Amino acid sequence: MKLAITGKGGVGKTSIVSLFARVLRDRGHKFVLIDADPDMNLATILGIPPETPITPIVELKELIAERTGVEMGTPAAFFKMNPKVDDIPDKYCVEFNNIRLIVLGSIKKGGGGCACPENAFLKNLLSYLIVARDEWVILDMEAGIEHLGRGTAVGVDYMIVVVEPNITSIETAFRIKKLGGDLGIKNLSIIGNKIQTTDEKVFLENKLKGFNILGFIDYSDVIKKISLNILSPLEIEKKSLEAFDRIIDNLSQKSLTGSVR
Repeated sequence: MKLAITGKGGVGKTSIVSLFARVLRDRGHKFVLIDADPDMNLATILGIPPETPITPIVELKELIAERTGVEMGTPAAFFKMNPKVDDIPDKYCVEFNNIRLIVLGSIKKGGGGCACPENAFLKNLLSYLIVARDEWVILDMEAGIEHLGRGTAVGVDYMIVVVEPNITSIETAFRIKKLGGDLGIKNLSIIGNKIQTTDEKVFLENKLKGFNILGFIDYSDVIKKISLNILSPLEIEKKSLEAFDRIIDNLSQKSLTGSVR
């Protein structure tokens, strides 16, 4: 399955992506994680040593220029919209404890020339990963969905918005729903995170009527330690993964019954 995880900053989406990875790894699934957030902190959350060489894809300046047919460092009026990317995932992914990670990086605008070739390269790479690869692909995204072009968005099985029991993250969910609708994303779903009381769960259910809610994740001091980089998601006991197991089961069941795509 191909999942894009998004939501307002601070809702816990990167920790959720890392724990999905833990569940998939323990089940023996083939998968790759994509860090598509400009903050690029998924590697840190996973516990990948800081000295590990990780090259964000967008920093492959010479390669991107060559593949898109432009001269590096100069504005490009014309460039290839469908550059070759099929060799990129295996060549530039980082492997750590049976988890594979690709970091996209962010495009620095202003003084750097036209960013269009970089955008074309990243979008084509995402399209290839989402449409052509026979494995789970999980994107850790920022609140916006600018990385997704229309073709890529349609290929995503689920756009999952992570929300907390507060009004601001709910507002973000509605904005993402509108943007996703414009791109043709049909399966937009919700995960409620950091739930501490039944009232908070009911609050989200009432405010998000019309959304498909995949599940709820209770507030956990253990998961909090992951976000603080005190504990690795690969080290926590299985009992703390029960909610994540249920959500993966829910997604897998929907796929088997034809609810996806």
